[in-house]
Amino acid sequence: MFQMKKIIVFLVIAMLITSCSMTVEELFLIPTITPSPTQIPTNTPTELPSFTPTIPTATYTDTPTLIGLRTATATPEESETPTAFTPLYMITPDTMTPSVVMTGFVAVFSNATEFYKKGCEPGTVKITAQVADAAAVRFVVLFVRFKSKQTGTTSKWTSIGMGTLGAGTYTHDLLPDEIKAVEIFKNAWVEYQVVATDGDAKELGHTAVFSEKLTLLECVPTPTGTIEPTATVLKP
Repeated sequence: MFQMKKIIVFLVIAMLITSCSMTVEELFLIPTITPSPTQIPTNTPTELPSFTPTIPTATYTDTPTLIGLRTATATPEESETPTAFTPLYMITPDTMTPSVVMTGFVAVFSNATEFYKKGCEPGTVKITAQVADAAAVRFVVLFVRFKSKQTGTTSKWTSIGMGTLGAGTYTHDLLPDEIKAVEIFKNAWVEYQVVATDGDAKELGHTAVFSEKLTLLECVPTPTGTIEPTATVLKP
């Protein structure tokens, strides 16, 4: 009986000790609800695709060469050539006199290199001058003289006023009889010079002497033969 009491006491002590580490629900055998674990969302970084440049590979295709084939050559289209502007009163002579040193003038021309005294053609030569400052120039004077081809002797200067055509162009048709000592010189050079002045006779420009460019020739008429009548003898 005593032994039985010991066992009971031992069991009670054991239960007390065990109850200290047990919950109320475990002690009285109350069922407990085990909470389900809460899933914590995780943010997994997405790996970005890497860009690798692709270099295209050149492809060469052989082009067959046709032997004997002629390639057509393109013919360029005709293009219009702009026409140079010519002033309204600008004279274009037949023959341009070789250029000489000049100031105040654009150009001086003659339409021939030789002319004749009375009886042959051409019996005149046209001298044309283009001044640089048409607004300032009022008069243009032509000076002419003879020069012997054999001795180099010269005559006195003859001054002749040139007529205006407008736009700074002046001209004169030179006749042999206008030049001093025309009866003395034969087949001689005709030298000339051109001078421009304003309204007060102040010189605005001049040319050098045109020497050995123009000749005045003697007119030698071509003899014409006369036809003499031929006698006709009549036979009886």
